[in-house]
Amino acid sequence: MLSERMQKALNDQIRIEAESSQIYLAMASWSEVKGLEGIAQFMYGQSDEERMHMLKFFKYINERGGHAVVSELNKPSVEFGSIKEMFETLFKHEVFVSQSINELVHISLEEKDYATHNFLQWYVAEQIEEEAQARTILDKINLIGDDKGGLYLFDNDIKQLTVVSSVAPGA
Repeated sequence: MLSERMQKALNDQIRIEAESSQIYLAMASWSEVKGLEGIAQFMYGQSDEERMHMLKFFKYINERGGHAVVSELNKPSVEFGSIKEMFETLFKHEVFVSQSINELVHISLEEKDYATHNFLQWYVAEQIEEEAQARTILDKINLIGDDKGGLYLFDNDIKQLTVVSSVAPGA
């Protein structure tokens, strides 16, 4: 059984995951309108992934005797200035999500809720991977600079981007 404090914190995380999905959906649309098909495809995938993260929290809360709730979401930005600014926003957002997951882990330990602590370990590992991926993308964008040819190649290459994390299963 989840404590009230743990249930509230997990429901707060549901909102964060849902907002993450919306942020990446806005980035996908912005990229698509700019003719960046590869980046748009990548962002649509990220949006779907964040929605799946949200659903995992939903099911977990309900399975533990709590009540997962749908909350109002903040509207994401729909303009990003440049590709670099967009991916900087993505990276900062992933760092924010990591901090939020870490706070959930902290609460689970304070509450001596070891089932939730165990459940959250997947998210801890996932966030290491998400941050590493965002860092890798920013490094590539910084290498490209203002080179339009480089951006064209990057837009195509991002379709195959995979980052192997040090904590990924099988690593």
